[in-house]
Amino acid sequence: QAGRFGAGLMAEPALVADCVAAMRAVVKVPVTVKCRIGIDARDSYGELRDFTRQVRDAGAAALIVHARKAWLNGLSPKEHREIPPLSYPTVYRLKRDFPELPIAINGGISTLEACRTHLAEVDGVMLGRAAYHEPWLLADVDRELFGDDHPVPTRHAVLDAFLPYVEQQLAAGRRLNSMSRHVLGLFHGAPGGRRFR
Repeated sequence: QAGRFGAGLMAEPALVADCVAAMRAVVKVPVTVKCRIGIDARDSYGELRDFTRQVRDAGAAALIVHARKAWLNGLSPKEHREIPPLSYPTVYRLKRDFPELPIAINGGISTLEACRTHLAEVDGVMLGRAAYHEPWLLADVDRELFGDDHPVPTRHAVLDAFLPYVEQQLAAGRRLNSMSRHVLGLFHGAPGGRRFR
């Protein structure tokens, strides 16, 4: 909060809009905004709608909405993932009110079936911890959600494809842990998964 970044900026929608406009003026890539459905006691739908309108009007290419509000004081990061209740209908309503703005939903989503359900209401779904802890979950995304019939590589093939990158990064002085920690869950739920980790 002291640095004026993160969810606390939802209290300053005009500033966020100014930031979006300033970024758009100097980059060629799309500028997107990720937010919560509210912060502290500022969690009315009207405030979320106003925030969305301002960032849209400033040129945000898309909005990613974590469907839970943030308490800026008093909760640990772990508690922030569990205590404020999720409100997917709030994000669905926002999409109905801003049909022209691509809106993705985030928060507590851990299965491809849940993704399919959300995609009936919004334009995209963001997976966080589920994809990090079980990256193989993403292996079926293209087939299950988008009808792509390309064969899915094996977990071992994915590791083989990853090794040249690891070697390149090690040669450049990067630590192995900074890369290997991202694949620890690759065999989650598969025979030998614990041994691999």
